[in-house]
Formats: sequence, C-alpha cells, structure tokens
Amino acid sequence: MTHVTTSDGTRIFYKDWGTGRPVVLSHGWPLNSDSWEAQQLFLAGHGYRAIAHDRRGHGRSTQTWHGNEMDTYADDLAALLDHLDLQEVTLVGFSTGGGEITRYIGRHGTARVAQAVLVAAVPPLMVRRDDNPDGVPAEVFDGLRAGSLADRSQLYQDLADGPFFNHPTTPVSQGVRDAFWLQSMAAGHRNAYESIAAFSATDFHADLARFDVPTLVIHGDADQVVPFEVGGKASAALVKDAELLVYPGAPHGLTDTHKQTLAEDLLAFLERHGK
Repeated sequence: MTHVTTSDGTRIFYKDWGTGRPVVLSHGWPLNSDSWEAQQLFLAGHGYRAIAHDRRGHGRSTQTWHGNEMDTYADDLAALLDHLDLQEVTLVGFSTGGGEITRYIGRHGTARVAQAVLVAAVPPLMVRRDDNPDGVPAEVFDGLRAGSLADRSQLYQDLADGPFFNHPTTPVSQGVRDAFWLQSMAAGHRNAYESIAAFSATDFHADLARFDVPTLVIHGDADQVVPFEVGGKASAALVKDAELLVYPGAPHGLTDTHKQTLAEDLLAFLERHGK
C-alpha cells in the first residue's frame, strides 16, 4: 500500500495508475478513492497518470482526531503533490473533493496545476445564510449529523437508496449502493461527522477567485445533494472563462450513474487543453 506522510504524521493512502500527464482525483463524502475507480481506470488506459487518494479519516488513511476541515484537507493534497513532485496537474474534485481542490488552489495557488474540474462540487457555499439565501437549509445538515450519531450505517444506506443516486432512467445496482455503504463505513466516525460541517459551511468564494487555469464545471440538474443552482451554476459564474457542462436529469452520484459519459468528458477536456 502506498502512502505519503504529512507534517503532522498522518498517512494519506493513494493509488497511482498509469503514466503520462498527471490527473489527481479527490473523492466525495464519506467515500474514498475507490469511488473514482471507473474514471481512474479509463484515464490511465488513455495515456494519463491517474492518482486518487483517501482523504484523512477516510478509507485507508489515518483516522485522525483533528484536521477534519478544508484547510487541512487542502494541505494534505499539497503534501501528496509535493511528495510525487507533480507538474502540470489536472485536479478533479467530486462533491467534497471539489471543495478540497478549490481550497488547495486558494491556499497553494496553481504553480503545479494546469487544469481544474469541479464535478457535482460543493463550492462556492452550500449552507443557507443571509448572504447565501438560495443555499441548503442548515436543518438538512443538522439532520445528517443527527443521523450519523444515531445510526450512521443506516444513514449511509438511506443516502444510497435515496438522494445520492436518485435517477429514474439510470438506476444503479444493489452492488453500487452496497459499495457506497462499504466505503462510507470505512471512514472514521468522528472524521465523517466533522466533515459534514467542512463541506456544508465552508465559504469558497475567495478560493474560486484565485482560479487562473482552464476550468470545467460538471453538474447534474437533478442533484438532490448539492443543487445545481447552489453548486455548479454558481461556481461556473465565479471562475473566469469556466466551461459549464450540465447533465440533464443527473443525480449527485453521477460518477456512477454517468460514469462513461463523465470519463469521456474528462478525457476530452484533458486533450482540449493539454500541452
């Protein structure tokens, strides 16, 4: 198993497949790098070095008590890129992973970055506030926290059976839903619990303002977890010259429901802006 050790001793697991220009894939909550396996396999098979890591507290990485917030997630990503000395990287972030790569650019800039892709991502800000009146009500996230404390195993099953994969014309198999549950249960309890605040209440407006590389935003217009207007539409409007690709009727979990389409769109973006 391959790990990088961060400055606070946390071991971050990663999978490094293929050779070529690097693509680093950041996963959603409360999953791990296995959630990217279809796209990682596809890109590695088309001449790219596809790297996916488990966020701290998730999957095979250390279940730390501390650091379950976006600044640390971004610094862990920086440690991975520095450890592998990656250049001309394309950063791809799904859901919470979209927040991770956005905060990475906000904190560390784009010296190593050639492109960015936000997929059903949480920026610029999920939770409803006075200055974000169209956001998701705070009670929704309070409900996730309550469900996590009461019976997180059932919470993850309910998410998989409901809003995460909800797509009437492209239903996912029981196996896909089971994989979601299995990955979710591999996350540390505290890590997953605290990450709810990280993905819902972090304001990424200043980070998006630092984007100065070609950026692709992909979002389903039927997303019941990160609504399109709150996530993809808003982010694309804030990043100069961002490309917005809307998947009609797609749910949040489009890495599975639309896995081939997503893989092909990522490849087309890579090749369109490749050096």
